[in-house]
Amino acid sequence: MTDNTHNNNAHLNQKPTINGHLQDKLVRDSITHNQNITAQVQARQSYENNTTLNTGIDAGIENSKRNDFTQVQDLPTGTPQGQQTTMPNHTTSNNANSDTVDNTSAQTQTAKQTLFNQRDDINNPHTPDTDGNEETHFGYKTVNKAEKQARVADVFTSVAKKYDIMNDLMSFGIHRLWKRYAISLSGVRAGQHVLDIAGGTGDLAKVFSREVGRNGHVVLSDINAAMLEVGRERLINAGCNNVDFVLANAETLAPFDDNSFDLVTISFGLRNVTDKDAALKSMYRVLKPGGRLLILEFSKPVFEPLSKAYDLYSFTALPIMGKLIANDSESYQYLAESIRMHPDQQTLKQMMQQAGFENCDYHNLTAGIVAVHRGFKA
Repeated sequence: MTDNTHNNNAHLNQKPTINGHLQDKLVRDSITHNQNITAQVQARQSYENNTTLNTGIDAGIENSKRNDFTQVQDLPTGTPQGQQTTMPNHTTSNNANSDTVDNTSAQTQTAKQTLFNQRDDINNPHTPDTDGNEETHFGYKTVNKAEKQARVADVFTSVAKKYDIMNDLMSFGIHRLWKRYAISLSGVRAGQHVLDIAGGTGDLAKVFSREVGRNGHVVLSDINAAMLEVGRERLINAGCNNVDFVLANAETLAPFDDNSFDLVTISFGLRNVTDKDAALKSMYRVLKPGGRLLILEFSKPVFEPLSKAYDLYSFTALPIMGKLIANDSESYQYLAESIRMHPDQQTLKQMMQQAGFENCDYHNLTAGIVAVHRGFKA
């Protein structure tokens, strides 16, 4: 009994010492482990910070988070689907200022390559330096050419959110039939490349997306960021995953290579272009040989009594509806005036021919209130 009691007491006396050593070891291990983790985190943060400074990832992440097309500088600068571009190795997003783009463009043109920057493409080609005090029309007003692009931009930025509603109200829904007829003349087929200029809210591009299918591509372009934002949201929500959205000026179509598209369309946009002849030549340039141009635009009624009633409606009802629906009567006053200043059917056909198009024709809709012009590139 005495030996057993002695042994048990010895065991009990040793237990706190063993537990103390074990606890100390666990604490030391824990501290070491935490120090290792802290060192790894700090090393990782240092690496990421250095990488961010070297590559500009922060700016890219910030742009991707915003990506709301509310400002021109927020727009992505990716390559439109189906378009081949060559970017020189020494050109980076950090130094692609206007001087770099201009110098590089000259070099690549010499090498028969294409360089573009979407932010630069919407620059106004008409400035006091290029056009002086040369004037053009803005509705019934006369303005300097250098002013018109900004004025038109103000109009469509103002009406963008209500554009589709107003189209339905102003045309009593008939604009959908006009667009459907234009699409029927397009001859678009699966696998083709389509450019919809001034495509705005994407009515035509949505249909073309379905028609060209998985192997085809559609580019919805517009000069106005607010309109492009509305179209982008609509088409993405509709599941159109073969469509790109590109800010582009119809007069230059700078982002796009020569001979790139099987079909080019512009729907209710040509009348807002400052230099229509330049726009038609650019459309001819980007079309492939055998490609087709379709222009859907308001025109001149061929039935005189209808013309008078149409004028009365345009200059009274449209501004009133614009005020009530979009809280903007002046923009719709301009839209009515711009229709009257647009070339008539025969004049526009001749302009297309002068730009190089062949087999040009036009189709009057609703007694000439709207016309679809069609031309082909040889």
